[in-house]
Amino acid sequence: MGKVAILTDSNSGITQEEAKKLGIYVFPTPVYINDEVFYEGVDLTTEQFFARQAEGAEIKTSMPVVGDVIDKWESLLEEYDEVVYIPLSSGLSSSCDTAIMLAEDYDGKVQVVNNQRISVTMKLSVFDAKTLADAGKSATEIKEILEAMKFESTIYIMVDTLEYLKKGGRISAATAFLGSAMAIKPVVAVSEGEIVMLGKARGSKNGNNFLMKEIEKADGIDFTRPFCLGYTGLSDEMLQKYIK
Repeated sequence: MGKVAILTDSNSGITQEEAKKLGIYVFPTPVYINDEVFYEGVDLTTEQFFARQAEGAEIKTSMPVVGDVIDKWESLLEEYDEVVYIPLSSGLSSSCDTAIMLAEDYDGKVQVVNNQRISVTMKLSVFDAKTLADAGKSATEIKEILEAMKFESTIYIMVDTLEYLKKGGRISAATAFLGSAMAIKPVVAVSEGEIVMLGKARGSKNGNNFLMKEIEKADGIDFTRPFCLGYTGLSDEMLQKYIK
């Protein structure tokens, strides 16, 4: 039975400490803050990131450096027979397509999963991959299983502020100003690997109700399967309301 390494990137939300406990590997995503490069989870904590964001710093992310990806694969193949690499959705970054192209030189020993997930659903894919590897599945089998399941999950998000959508170029400055003045809370989903706008509501309470209706429309949460609640920012106060 060949040993299979499970590798993902920090877009999954898995920390370096968590990865060590799980027996998996996580690529740190390069983050540029005011043109200075940091690596998520290595020399940039989640708290530091959101503190800098709140200060108004210019922040951009980048795909992992190609040389770093190859170096990591080579290092893992010294210890393992095969590698399963789970990058973020090909609908949101070119890193997945680049990795698929690079993997062609590895005679099937590196399998890149294009299951079009990000954040919490990507995290669940990594957990599934590790379980399958521990059960003796090959890298090819793990890739096929994960890609067959790729559209069986959706992330629903209520956005508290439009500021960062404006900074990221997703909406215009005028729309952001008007939305903020009217306390508009957009509700979006990450579905089939892309971000889609579901609608918007005025105020947090209406936004919350809208979010819950969208989840109900999609047949609710399947509690027989793993699910995640996620939040951004330095306070989880809003998250505690959702848990309740």
